Amino acid sequence: MISVIIPALNEELHIERCIDSLRAEGFSGDIIVADGGSIDRTKEIALNHTGVIVVESPKGRGTQMNAGSAAATGDILIFLHADTVLEQGWSRELSAALDDPSVVGGAFRFCIDNPSAKYRLVESWVHMRCRLCRLPYGDQAIFIRRDAFRTLGRYKEILLMEDIDIVRRMNKLGKIGILKHKAITSGRRWVSRGLLRTAVINQITMLLYQLGISPKKLARFYYQ
Repeated sequence: MISVIIPALNEELHIERCIDSLRAEGFSGDIIVADGGSIDRTKEIALNHTGVIVVESPKGRGTQMNAGSAAATGDILIFLHADTVLEQGWSRELSAALDDPSVVGGAFRFCIDNPSAKYRLVESWVHMRCRLCRLPYGDQAIFIRRDAFRTLGRYKEILLMEDIDIVRRMNKLGKIGILKHKAITSGRRWVSRGLLRTAVINQITMLLYQLGISPKKLARFYYQ
């Protein structure tokens, strides 16, 4: 069985669409919203959906996703951002990918929910990076076998780069699968910051992380 864990913080504008996209697939596994202290209607909206569990946690994606995983019953865990939906048909491809026992986990193909052609360039760059480096980011809905997640010791509860950290550790444990079905993520950050500025910040943050700069310092730079 699959469990979907959704870390959320003040996501009342997106959480319903996220949950509804899973239900539209006919998904009947766990849907766990790991809330990091929302002061809007995020929890209320989530609880209005039958079968959805809300787990409260201190703020921080790694911390929230660990809290959500503790409540999960599935042997496959999907960590889905609250502003992201999965393209219909995803569950069949996921099951097929995991028929290979050497695949420990993976992610979906990155897609930005904006029709402008310039965002297709970003998507192509991410797809190339994933093909070459097997290094998907958290907004691609990372999935992992539960036993592998336990072996790796869960997410590190750091301020930033928890997704890169766990994917790197996953790569050492087995194969990473990048699915053809898309994780369609909100374009709000790209629009509000600007495409070029967002892309540059992302690349500088990754470079600094590889150079050993602490996630705490990186978070100050990234969220400035």
